[in-house]
Amino acid sequence: MAGIKRGYDGKIAGLYDLDKTLGRGHFAVVKLARHVFTGEKVAVKVIDKTKLDTVATGHLFQEVRCMKLVQHPNIVRLYEVIDTQTKLYLILELGDGGDMFDYIMKHETGLNEDLAKKYFAQIVHAISYCHRLHVVHRDLKPENVVFFEKQGLVKLTDFGFSNKFQPGKKLTTSCGSLAYSAPEILLGDEYDAPAVDIWSLGVILFMLVCGQPPFQEANDSETLTMIMDCKYTVPTHVSNACKDLINRMLQRDPKHRASLEEIESHAWLQGVDPSPATKFSTPLVSHKNLSEEEHNSIIQRMVLGDIADREVLELFSFSFFF
Repeated sequence: MAGIKRGYDGKIAGLYDLDKTLGRGHFAVVKLARHVFTGEKVAVKVIDKTKLDTVATGHLFQEVRCMKLVQHPNIVRLYEVIDTQTKLYLILELGDGGDMFDYIMKHETGLNEDLAKKYFAQIVHAISYCHRLHVVHRDLKPENVVFFEKQGLVKLTDFGFSNKFQPGKKLTTSCGSLAYSAPEILLGDEYDAPAVDIWSLGVILFMLVCGQPPFQEANDSETLTMIMDCKYTVPTHVSNACKDLINRMLQRDPKHRASLEEIESHAWLQGVDPSPATKFSTPLVSHKNLSEEEHNSIIQRMVLGDIADREVLELFSFSFFF
């Protein structure tokens, strides 16, 4: 589980050197960083606490709670949280192949269905896991799916709009991105938590096999109208089985949408391994994976860096890293 540590700005608690910017949001910037002692590359979400209002602060706390709860090979891992006076740093697992949106945009008419199945099955596998833990993502979109090419996986990230839910009880918070949001969220109605993620899965699958969003008009007003009318056209090159699955998810009435169980058992996804991970993500440091020489070298460098006394470091065997 991720722990919360307090430190100072600059070299993030003396443990990480910040590098180039990978992305920006309203209150946060995502940077590449390197662990000072191990050289491990990570993504660091840097949140400026001075710019957070009450709502944003609530989303931040929910993001941390939910990411600490979900531990899955198809979900980007939160290694730790470092808290300073003005900044909060979320130390995250770093992908090596960009995000799914950029990948889709390189395929004008969409991916071939065998490849789309591979990626979509992994996304469904991750969301099914989240829902079993009563965590709803609420911002599913290709931009929030990251490639880990060395592991042969895609992983969900950005749980900024995630929340815990109780089965049978409705949520009310309006959130997410217009082109991927379920009609009931856009209407401001109370909504069933799992169903809104199902809708977004339908949008993602459409994009994977078609190369563009199903509801993307010239302006937001027109896009909203298309979503509310549930009007979209699937190109003729898409198989009937895939069209059927998209249709089962993009239902205006959430009660008529497919459940995750129905999606996983759908004919289009049969024969696809939803969990091809050969190994789970490992922590930043595990002394079991280090030679004695490497172990002693890191201990020595940490002692010289005034992180802690040698006796303390040997006692914890780096466990405070993860």
